[in-house]
Amino acid sequence: MGLESEELVTMSNQNTIPLGRTNPLALTPEALVPRLGDYLVEKGQITAEDLQRALEYQEQLRHSEQPPVLGDILIDLGIITRRERDKAITELWIQFRSALTEANQQLEERVKERTADLETALEQLSTLNELKSNLVANISHELRTPLTHLNGYLELLCNGDFGQLNEQQRNILGIVQRSAERLGHLIEDLILFSVSEKDQIYLHIQATNLREICASVEKRNLNRAKEQKITFTVEETKEGILVDADFEKITWVLMQLIDNAFKFTPPGGEVRLKAEVDGSFIKLQVTDSGIGIPAEQIEQIFEPFYQLDGSSTRKAGGTGLGLALARRIVEAHGSVIHVHSELNKGSRFSFLLRIHQEPSARAEAKGQGESA
Repeated sequence: MGLESEELVTMSNQNTIPLGRTNPLALTPEALVPRLGDYLVEKGQITAEDLQRALEYQEQLRHSEQPPVLGDILIDLGIITRRERDKAITELWIQFRSALTEANQQLEERVKERTADLETALEQLSTLNELKSNLVANISHELRTPLTHLNGYLELLCNGDFGQLNEQQRNILGIVQRSAERLGHLIEDLILFSVSEKDQIYLHIQATNLREICASVEKRNLNRAKEQKITFTVEETKEGILVDADFEKITWVLMQLIDNAFKFTPPGGEVRLKAEVDGSFIKLQVTDSGIGIPAEQIEQIFEPFYQLDGSSTRKAGGTGLGLALARRIVEAHGSVIHVHSELNKGSRFSFLLRIHQEPSARAEAKGQGESA
């Protein structure tokens, strides 16, 4: 067995197992059982002085061509017999194997325990999520009922059904009406979220006029852009393009993306909605010149209730559900929302919608693809 002067792995303060660089360690029974000398001392088969004498002799022979291992030296010095050495090696090997088997069994038990704990935790989490969704849904429906009455009476007041209003009263009621409308949108978001949590996003996908979607979004954001002193532009494609989409839900998604863009864009900035042809799809992009999103938070912004600014003094309102719901609706359309953002330069959210094709056109396109 080769013994290198530069490389000795110390197994105890009295025993070494050699690791050769130029003369690889020979595969012998003793090579698999460290601490043979200590074991023989503990068993009382040799004395500590015998072991020390054998180790010193081994040190003298370390530079020889075939330096002997400790067991052979003990035999050569007449300290033990070959039978005693082999028996000690066998006993050590059995001990190591038993210890390894016991360690494996303990590890298996720990894995089983941890697996059971994880399964229990997952069940509890699933139950809590269901309770949360039911709670959100119930509270939202309970809020919607009195809000309906409130909106009804506000409309009657604004229309003068209970008497003429002066300018100041009209302004005050206008503020209340806008606040009630905002509250209504938040409640609808909560209801939509509770439904989507149960994988129940229902889509009415049909051939939808892209221009009508863009016009609806533009009309609903012009006043806000004026109030916040932000330039808001809509860039459409040519007329007549139809997309396969649920008009209301895609409009809602764009409103959420634009709402976020307005929240995080300071006065004097720009928010833009752009629709452009991308092969057999329409790419819808909402771009702003706002504060941007840190790279490490881009994925987190799609988590329910997550707020980019979670402090108690944050300026941007909302429930933190908009982007989470927007992603689910876009994915239900078979698409994906992509985000590109740079701090202090702005963000861009984009996704694709398939351009509508009549059945004959789809069949023709499929036939061309198969022939190719």
